[in-house]
Amino acid sequence: MSDCKLQQWLSWAEWVVQHFHRSSSAVEGRNGFLSKMYHNGRGISESRLKALTVIHNYGLKRQDGTTAAQRFFEQDFPDLFSWILGQMGELPLPRKGRPKVVLDPLKSLGVPA
Repeated sequence: MSDCKLQQWLSWAEWVVQHFHRSSSAVEGRNGFLSKMYHNGRGISESRLKALTVIHNYGLKRQDGTTAAQRFFEQDFPDLFSWILGQMGELPLPRKGRPKVVLDPLKSLGVPA
């Protein structure tokens, strides 16, 4: 194969790789998930975006057992779920229900005897 033809194939391959990267990055990973949420018209509130960011950084683990925050800060963090349970405290007791009124079908007050 001539050098000119090889150069054409290499430039075409680079062009294809760049377009594949751009087209697949929109559906992969966290940014792909967030862009899909926006595209679907649901939108993401500020509080939900913050919660998703915390889950992504401190909750999701790779196969080696590390989170994004552990890799970035190079230190261990407590388990996210255990930490949240520790911050919540005791849950309140449920409200007491109203006493159920059982009507006696044999006592009909609306019909005179």
